[in-house]
Parts: sequence; C-alpha cells; structure tokens
Amino acid sequence: MRETMPQTVIFTSMLGSGCSGQVQVDMAERSADPIFQDGRLISGSLEALIERLVPTVEYYPDRTFIFTLLLSSRAFIPPAELLARVGRLCLKRKQQLETGAEADKVNMKPFSAKIIQLLREWTETFPYDFQDERARKELKEIAWRITQCDEENSTIKKTLSHVTESLDKALLSRGQQNEIQEKVLPCLLEKGSLLKSKAQASQKDILSVCGDASVLAQQLTHVELERIKNIYPEDLMQLVSHTESLDNHKCCGDIKKTQNLEAYDNWFNRLSTLVATEICRVGRKKQRTRLVEFFIDVARECFNIGNFNCMMAIISGMNLSPVARLKKTWSKVKTAKFDVLEHHMDPSSNFCNYRTALQGAAQRAQTARSSREKIVIPVFNLFIKDIYFLNKIHSDRLPNGQINFKKFLDISRQINDFMTWKAVECPFEKEKRVQNYLLTAPVYTEEALYVASFESEGPDNHMEKDSWKTLRATLNRA
Repeated sequence: MRETMPQTVIFTSMLGSGCSGQVQVDMAERSADPIFQDGRLISGSLEALIERLVPTVEYYPDRTFIFTLLLSSRAFIPPAELLARVGRLCLKRKQQLETGAEADKVNMKPFSAKIIQLLREWTETFPYDFQDERARKELKEIAWRITQCDEENSTIKKTLSHVTESLDKALLSRGQQNEIQEKVLPCLLEKGSLLKSKAQASQKDILSVCGDASVLAQQLTHVELERIKNIYPEDLMQLVSHTESLDNHKCCGDIKKTQNLEAYDNWFNRLSTLVATEICRVGRKKQRTRLVEFFIDVARECFNIGNFNCMMAIISGMNLSPVARLKKTWSKVKTAKFDVLEHHMDPSSNFCNYRTALQGAAQRAQTARSSREKIVIPVFNLFIKDIYFLNKIHSDRLPNGQINFKKFLDISRQINDFMTWKAVECPFEKEKRVQNYLLTAPVYTEEALYVASFESEGPDNHMEKDSWKTLRATLNRA
C-alpha cells in the first residue's frame, strides 16, 4: 500500500527533488500558513501542519513530512493530543465527502485506506506513542469510524488488524527491553571493581581472550549495534529538548525513555576504562607496550569498519592521564598509526576530519552491496551535540508565532540517518567468549588506575609525587 500512495509535489520538493519556484498552496484562503520558500515548507501554525498531515482523496503526505511532524510535535503537544486532533480532522473530512454535492459518486475506500496507512506509519515509527490507554482508545475510535465504509470488502479491516497486531508486538518488545534495562542499569552505574594493581599469572587479559585486532573490532561492533537498536527517535528528541547542559546530558521526564541512552553512554565509558585498565595493570613495560599497540590496531580496525564510537572510546582510554603519563611505555610504542587516529579525531574546526570520514562512511553505506559496507556508527556524544546545537541556536517558533518547521526538518534528518544506521544487521559472527569479557571484565576505578600507573612508572614531578603520596595514604586508611 505504501508504494501506491500518491504524494503531492509540495512534500516531494522537501526532499530536494529539483522542484523550483514557489509552490502553489491548494488552500488559497490560507496561503500564508504554512509558508514555503523555494518549494520547501519552512513554517506553519500547528493547526495548519496537522491539516497537512491528514490525507484527502487525492493527497497523501510525504514520509519526510510525516516523520518530522510526528517527531517534533511532541515539543508542543503530547502525542495523544495530536492523535485526537488527527482523529477529529479525519472524521470531519469523511463527513464532508459523505455529505458533499457529489457524495453519491465518491468512493470512500481510497480515503479510508490512506488514513489507515497514516496510522500504520505512525505506529511503526513511534509505537511508544500508543502505550497509554488514552492513545489506544483514540486509535480504536478512529479505526472504527474509518472502517465503516468497508462492510462489503474486508481489505481495510485486515490491514487495520495487522497494524494493531504489529503495534502490540512492538510495545511488548519495548516493555521487555525496559524490564531488562531496569535490572541491568543499576549495575552499569556502579563504579568499576577494584582489581589488584599487579596482574596475577592466572588472571585473564584481553590478549588471552582475543589477540586478533580485527576480530576484537568486529565484536565491539556487535556490542555497539545491539545497544543502539534500543535507541528510538523520540528518545533522542527528548534528550536534546530537555538537556540542561552538554556536560550532563541527562533527560528530565520519563526515566524509561532515557535508560537506553544512559546504558549506551555507560558502555562508551566502560570501554574507555577497560582499555586503560588493561594497559595500567600490567607490570612489565614490554607487555604494556604490546597492549598499547594492540589497542591502536583495534581502533584502526574500528575506523575501517565505520565504528567511530568505539574508535573514539579506545582513543579516549589511551588518553586518560594514568595511561598518557606512562612516558617510558610510550617511548617504545610505534606511534605513527596512533598519530593517524588522533588526526581523524582532531577536535579543531569542529572535528572537521572526523566529519569528513563520517560523511565518507555514510556515502559508502548508501551504495553498499554488503552489510559490512553499510555499517556507520557515529561518535554518539558528538551526534548528540550536533542535534543539541541545532535545537539551541534556532527557536521553536518564528516571530510571527508559527512553528519553525525548517529547524525540526534539519533535526529529523539527522535522527533519521541514525535510525537508518542502527537498523543494519551485524555481518560478523558473534564470539560469546570475547563479548562476555568486554561486558563483564572488572575495571579499575579512577583511583586504582592512578595507583597502578604510579606502581608501573613512578612519579617524575612534584605534582605527581603529591598525588601518589595522597593515594598511598588513602589506601593505607582503607
């Protein structure tokens, strides 16, 4: 059904189809609401935008418009209220068709099919909007009114039945995910386990579990894709619209909508700390050097795959002070490859080098013939900051009071890209032993990292000597 739905030139032009000039609005009396610029919708009142969301006999809204409005409208009204307004407008247009001058010639089924298709796209993209009883009741009410025209042919009713069945499955799946997160998240928020500062002979390390940098990068990619699958567009929208500062990007509001984001953020921090732990807890300089070079190779493999988030986490781990201060170790490391990685993640010019690499990976994914070439995992903190600044520097409404739809279109494009990337199936074979180590191996606290670092290479300046003295005093008291 989706492929056969007609789309008006107005919303096709939003995708940059080459349409030039001012688009003629079919409602002459409301030519100034919404407003178009060079064929693109840039603003409108909430009422006018909702009117364009609801199909007519001849018109079905563009999917870009549907996604953007359903995503952004929650900044102004709750999804349940939007659904209620859509329902009232659907009923109004149905009554107009049934009582119009040519009512006896109107076939209601095409109109009804389009309404059901709109509801289908809504429930598939934002199933969480229908979690409360009010929204479910409104959905059933709209469906009941629309399917009255389908007494002879049950096609529309069958489609509607499929919509509600798929919605129930999606909500059940999310509910199960939330239950898992509620059990797992408290553990993830705890500080890492304190390990002995010198590795024991019987104690595993990353090289004993997986000594192949390429394989480890693949398993890291597995973990990444499993975690981002639990992140949804409304989570991202809530995050950027309720963030107080970039240093503490935690949402206010429904905690269930942020647990997946918090778990993903904690995974990045865990990986960085695990890298530092693996390096610092080794007593022999030769072995530490080998580990540093191994993680450099893993980061490079992550870059080649398109897993930029793990690449950044590994680099961050090696740049933590307890690792970075190991001058004797770093003097033995062949740093040419590490210099290349840091060049890619150079923060100058707003991470210009990284953005170029990300763009290249995204273009590769668009023309990919294999699942491996489709992998794009951006640095999540930078992704969030980009959306945050888009939200922060542009107002929600224009001086004329209309919604700044262009702003929300820009935000939704970035979120839609992320949704496309997260849908990729990981092409690599899963190695449970490796993943289990990545997810459960104990890591040092910050204090333990410094202790291990100083025990490996003693302090070489007054500041480090003072820090080491304080740490030892703390350990003795403990």
